[in-house]
Amino acid sequence: MATSKLFIMLAVLICMAPINTCSSAAASTASMATRPPSPKFPAIFVFSDSTVDTGNNNYVKTLFKANLPPYGENFPDHIPTGRFSDGKLVPDFLASFLGIKDDVPPFLKPNLSENELRTGVTFASAGSGYDYLTTRLSNAIPVSKQVEMFKSYINKLKGIVGKDKGNNIIGEALVIISAGTNDFVFNFYDIPTRRLEFDIVGYQHFLLQKLEDFLKELYELGCRKMIVAGLPPISCLPIQMTAKFQIPTNRKCLEDQNSDAESYNKKLAKLLPELQAKLPGSKLAYADVYEPLFDMINYPQQYGFVEIKRGCCGTGIIEALFLCNAMTPICRNPSEFLFWDCIHPSQQAYIYLANYIIEEVVPLFDK
Repeated sequence: MATSKLFIMLAVLICMAPINTCSSAAASTASMATRPPSPKFPAIFVFSDSTVDTGNNNYVKTLFKANLPPYGENFPDHIPTGRFSDGKLVPDFLASFLGIKDDVPPFLKPNLSENELRTGVTFASAGSGYDYLTTRLSNAIPVSKQVEMFKSYINKLKGIVGKDKGNNIIGEALVIISAGTNDFVFNFYDIPTRRLEFDIVGYQHFLLQKLEDFLKELYELGCRKMIVAGLPPISCLPIQMTAKFQIPTNRKCLEDQNSDAESYNKKLAKLLPELQAKLPGSKLAYADVYEPLFDMINYPQQYGFVEIKRGCCGTGIIEALFLCNAMTPICRNPSEFLFWDCIHPSQQAYIYLANYIIEEVVPLFDK
């Protein structure tokens, strides 16, 4: 997800020094773990930002890393892998629920096994977005360059399984695309660079055109089954509330930013079937992550959450990335917090989002 002006300013100073589900989505962790796997895809490919970066930024010169404790607090063996949460992310759960693999490794991880490559990787990079300006300060990998990584992956895959089987894996794989939040926060709300040339409608169309070009490029490379996620309720991120100087005792979502996210999502949902009609053999499915997350915020008790306005790490209102570290105290029970740090959801929230995608989005590929 995104980082606020408060955090960006801090990062810059350091650099200068050297989802519609309602309560039905609230299935328990146990029920998801026991759901019979139904493999439909030979592999999973992921493109996006920190919400699905399982560790690529560990191998990039950037401040946007999560490779130190307490990140990974609830990952197997309590290992900080570079995932921006206390445990696993949505792609990990999707891969597991679909019977593909237990978790999705980052493409930049050295010495990936042949089986890891055959069954898919993530190309996502924390801090990324569709707009090239988004990664200007962070040095994260923009979505456009993630495509270049994918081309390198294709060559490796075909070297392992051969051209025909490689093409088949790519064509049958589940592709996840989820970006845009950083674009709006970095370039429009908190550092209003793009507001010098666009109003909100213009910037929405600018990003949707970038996304359309990206999807067409993936299609040309052989991808056919793609899930595209919309924006979350951006202004409900704890860091966005902090950026507006809301006091800890009276914090609430910001209406204007959420309204912008909703209007963007409506345009995205309309765009995908139109684009699908132009790409023979493709299936482009929209994943509404706004409503599931907003449902968790409005009805936290139905999901077992007791805290929705701050993260588990530290005070929960400013700690993220390197500010959430081994010296930072964490909450006693992360599963009761919607957010792990002031930006990113907890593993428990990701489980609910993955469950929504499995129940509401994946079945669309059978139609």
